[in-house]
Amino acid sequence: MKRAALYCRVSTIDQHPETQLGELRQFAAHRGFQIIGEYTDHGFSGTKARRPELDRMMDDARRHKFDVLLVWSCDRLARSTKHLLQTIDELNGMGIQFLSQREAIDTEGPLGRAILVIVSAMAELERCIIIERVRAGMRRARLEGRQIGRARLDVNREQVIEDRRSGMSLTQVAKRHGISRASVCRLMKEANGGANLPVPVETEERGMEAHA
Repeated sequence: MKRAALYCRVSTIDQHPETQLGELRQFAAHRGFQIIGEYTDHGFSGTKARRPELDRMMDDARRHKFDVLLVWSCDRLARSTKHLLQTIDELNGMGIQFLSQREAIDTEGPLGRAILVIVSAMAELERCIIIERVRAGMRRARLEGRQIGRARLDVNREQVIEDRRSGMSLTQVAKRHGISRASVCRLMKEANGGANLPVPVETEERGMEAHA
């Protein structure tokens, strides 16, 4: 029975890696693999070549702790064709089989390797096209004089900072100026040069609002 490792990745902390892991566990059971390890990078972009769980998985691969690596899709392992192929080459050199469930890719044969190159190249091309469309849209918005990103707060910033430093709580300052507590914190952080410095707070809110 082959020993299998599962690797999954989600780009943001509000996504659920369990969706990928559940399908991979079923896939491994269907293929008759014994799962010996699961590696999950939570909140990491696929463009990053170094990720904590990816690095741990590759270290275990070098120690020959598993025989096959299962991923939900190729872009979970890497976004760029170069990084994906480098990783697969290293796994192949260690005699580790690579399987992608969504694309039905198996690198055990030459056909799987060829399909892998095509799929990864198309995925990278799609990503580059999306990035260029976003950049083009931003350039057009600037030319038209439209606001890009978060709108500037229509508030007396100096008064917000003065009220907060006088000892008013985050809630009191936010209500007085009609903004959110997060906006008060952001303005204070900007005023402090990016640092979260202690500010006097009211007794009933001490413990909840130690910094702004």
